[in-house]
Amino acid sequence: MPSILGHPVLRREDPRFLTGKGAYVANLIPSEAAHVAYVTSIEPHARLLSVDVEAAATAPGVLGVFTAADIDPEVVVYPPPFPGMNDQMTRTMLAGEVVRYVGEPIAAVVADEPELAADAADMVAVDYGPRPPLVDLEASLRGDVALFEGIDDQTVYRCGVGQAPDFEECEVVVRTRFHNQRVSAAPIEARTGFSYWEGDRLIHHTATQGSHNVKTALMAIYGLNPEQVLVITPDVGGSFGAKFRCYPEEALLGWLARRLGRPCAWVETRTQSMTGLGSGRGQIQDVVVGGSRDGRITAYQLDVIQDSGAYPLIAGFLPRMTMAMFTGVYDIARAGYQAVSVPTSTTPNGAFRGAGRPEASSAIERAVDLFAAEIEMDPAEVRRRNFLDPEAFPHITVSGMSYDSGDYGRALDLALEAAGYGDLRAEQAARRANGSESLLGIGLSTYVEVTATTGAGDFASVELDTDGTVRAVTSSTPHGQGHETVWPMIVADVLGIEMSRVVAVGGNTDCIPRGQVTGGSRSAQIVGSMLVDASQRLVEQARPTAADLLEAAANDVIHDQEAGCFHVAGTPAVSVGWDAVAAALDGPLVVESEFESGGQTFPFGAHVAVVEVDAETGRTELVRLVAVDDAGTVLNPLIFDGQIHGGIAGGIAQALMEEVAYDADAIPLTTNFADYLVISAAELPSFELVRSETPTDRNLLGAKGVGESGTVGATAAVQNAVIDALTPYGITHLDMPLSPERVWKAIHRHV
Repeated sequence: MPSILGHPVLRREDPRFLTGKGAYVANLIPSEAAHVAYVTSIEPHARLLSVDVEAAATAPGVLGVFTAADIDPEVVVYPPPFPGMNDQMTRTMLAGEVVRYVGEPIAAVVADEPELAADAADMVAVDYGPRPPLVDLEASLRGDVALFEGIDDQTVYRCGVGQAPDFEECEVVVRTRFHNQRVSAAPIEARTGFSYWEGDRLIHHTATQGSHNVKTALMAIYGLNPEQVLVITPDVGGSFGAKFRCYPEEALLGWLARRLGRPCAWVETRTQSMTGLGSGRGQIQDVVVGGSRDGRITAYQLDVIQDSGAYPLIAGFLPRMTMAMFTGVYDIARAGYQAVSVPTSTTPNGAFRGAGRPEASSAIERAVDLFAAEIEMDPAEVRRRNFLDPEAFPHITVSGMSYDSGDYGRALDLALEAAGYGDLRAEQAARRANGSESLLGIGLSTYVEVTATTGAGDFASVELDTDGTVRAVTSSTPHGQGHETVWPMIVADVLGIEMSRVVAVGGNTDCIPRGQVTGGSRSAQIVGSMLVDASQRLVEQARPTAADLLEAAANDVIHDQEAGCFHVAGTPAVSVGWDAVAAALDGPLVVESEFESGGQTFPFGAHVAVVEVDAETGRTELVRLVAVDDAGTVLNPLIFDGQIHGGIAGGIAQALMEEVAYDADAIPLTTNFADYLVISAAELPSFELVRSETPTDRNLLGAKGVGESGTVGATAAVQNAVIDALTPYGITHLDMPLSPERVWKAIHRHV
């Protein structure tokens, strides 16, 4: 068969998704299951004076109402997600003495039907003793309010690298502060799960991006051995980092199921998702950039305060990911970074597409634009003068990252040429000369990000059954990436068979002995390479059987990949195919991969955003987005472009409209899709993608991660474009989101 890798192949998954035939957790809840509704806090920070469950316990259909006091002591504690974070900031499955954010679960109501559980939950009377809320990050850092009493340290996590540069040696120094706001993953499918027991074995169905992560957490919570926990993940309706692990509301289902002796299910509402699901981003960034008037940047300092929310979740660790990429694509002689994660009385903050890397890119790309404006040089030229040289790779950065390959100047040139950069600047100058109310802005962003940050722990095997079917078994837990298409493409390509003969298998921890989370743009390069390796090993293990059928010595038999058969070297006229080999087997031929990743990879690219800002109303329209996203070898252009499209949309959304907002009293203001503005196709132009492929040598496919690249590049490009449009008003910076109100107010402050 001719190679299909690198060619557009339609996604196998889409027909069932588009026709409503997807198998999601909520579709699989057994009829005998009881349903759980949680009573959640309406106070951001308070002591629980009393929780009266009497009326709820006697409501129709209610099977039980449980508070923290009811839960077994060995189960009540929710384990922290990462080592190295403040383990004194412990959390319980249900709040016991103190609530620390609006939406924190206080009691679990279980009933025969979900509606009955929800009605009974409204009957639970909670008496609060309000305490001072904490929403300001600097106030948290100062210790103005102690969210956790009686502990040594009120910070969640600290990290840093390099030394603060001496900016006195610089001709030009620019200092500023950026707010990188919190945004919600807002997956179409909210959190859901159900649990039941078979003897002493816990069976848990979940919508997650890491079946084995969930299994590990449940083992820790319930004190179970690996063989005592089965996690099943069917189709998942989106995640973007938010479903990295199981939350307390889901983890408690096993305890409830054991207590009641029947399956227990939980499906949250959208408002519960907006107040309980981990959001992403949330940093204050203090930036100092210095250099010379000829455009060279010689010093850079980035200090970060990270909003962790009420309890340590993955966001507390994310400043480390920002640290990894804080100098971006630039050759900066002296650079330093310091970060601290602090708690606030808000929903525990998590990961969102890019998870620390878009924050790093936004900081350095805004800093470069501010530096360019200060020395009155075109921002494209400043970037060119500071790029790492293509000959410098592999390159070790100040933060210890080993960049594998890249040509940042070429990426920028491709983007500028495709956008017609010179013509755009000429049009901009003409509009400004004419005093046009339609302000044209051009924003640039050049970026590099790290993918495959965890390179070990995955599983992949290729299995040839006696009927000729080939199974690609992997630990990947897809939630929109197209693995059901890409995995068969890879296996079919190596074996030389029709892709239709390969079935992708996953989502069941009984079938797969180990695995990592599907996140960090790691699957194609790691799991994909494992499938290449396992497929090649399958060829070798099938060779003796083919040799027997050909009545030849195994060493004389070769595998003709293009023809998809085996034959004796030099005599291709006589051959045996995979069907014949399969039929001659005594049972399935199963081959596990032994591939080990060669290390992290570093996709890179350049984006050009073109906006028009209405000076009278502050409304911004993104009219063009030109993107060069180089993620190494492209396995399937359709899926590759789809990932880029989604990433770009996420970056644009943060730049222009999306924000998880709280008032000064830590009350959430964005609790549904009327208040939280999810971006749609109506707000987006047709993206102009320019292909560039720079393969890596760190895996068998030459591929780098692509799932987050678009977000890393687009966010700063769009923000830079809007601020560029406002230059005639003397506006040098505005924080995201650049809403019409924020832009209008800025214009009117400067007129």
